[in-house]
Amino acid sequence: MRTITLIVVHCSAVKPDQQSSAAQIDSWHRERGFHLGIGYHYVIRRNGDIEPGRPEWLIGAHCQNHNKYSIGVCYEGGLNVRGQPADTRTAEQKATMRRLLEHLHQRYPRAVIVGHRDLNPQKACPCFDAAREYADLQPKL
Repeated sequence: MRTITLIVVHCSAVKPDQQSSAAQIDSWHRERGFHLGIGYHYVIRRNGDIEPGRPEWLIGAHCQNHNKYSIGVCYEGGLNVRGQPADTRTAEQKATMRRLLEHLHQRYPRAVIVGHRDLNPQKACPCFDAAREYADLQPKL
């Protein structure tokens, strides 16, 4: 079993009129050379459904230099109609993300919840401050 110290929140970087299912992301990642396909462990669709990506036991491919000890959670969206970074999460996505992160926090109580941008300042992803939004789920020292 892997030791998980990070839960990294991502967006799929698509506009409101575009879709990004786990199957689509799997295809995109394979096109980019990810031989194991989708790099995220979970994808949250706009309607709040969770689609599985890589199994948790398998190292992800979602955050360079941090994949070995992290779980990747991605929500569908992250760009506004003009293609600019924006928090486009629906109410359903926010509710599902909260439940999923609560579940992951119970399973990995020492894992810190961060946004991709917290580990790579060149990224806007996930287009909101995940560490602050989920401060109540951060490990207690």
